[in-house]
Amino acid sequence: MNQRVVIVVDMQNGVFATPRFDRAGCTARINQLIDVADIPLFITHREGEMQPGSEAFALLPELRQPAGSLYMTKTACDSFWQTELAATLTQLNVNSFVICGCASDYCVDTTVKVGAGLGYRITVAADAHTTADRTYASAQQLIGQHNEVWAGLSLPGNVPQVISTAEILAGWAG
Repeated sequence: MNQRVVIVVDMQNGVFATPRFDRAGCTARINQLIDVADIPLFITHREGEMQPGSEAFALLPELRQPAGSLYMTKTACDSFWQTELAATLTQLNVNSFVICGCASDYCVDTTVKVGAGLGYRITVAADAHTTADRTYASAQQLIGQHNEVWAGLSLPGNVPQVISTAEILAGWAG
């Protein structure tokens, strides 16, 4: 049986210092994924005031962090860049994962595109990633636009799957 792996990107206090769309709903859906995942892997971003040990660096208090969760820190939008993510996934014999978190248009987007290009089978939890309103588009528009882009990436044989948390959970239960 394939391991159910969920990668949770940048759900940190410092990231959420800027209001994010549907924080409560997004976090609740991420917790649903964490609750049934075999391996929850939390990616944290280290930059500026977000330094290990600081309140800004810490994961949101409402996120569940079960025993056995894995943690990795990054310094760029790409969770694979100069991190142990690929090596960790190889060590665990994982070639597919679910991704969720923040921000849809920055770190989640970059990680989805790089990961798919590296050959990982990626499922995006379409309703479990978030961002902030930007100058030219609302957070809600950006989330929908990124879901559309990811589902239509030109990667023959490895287009990311973009489905709801409920659909992911149903697939994991089956």
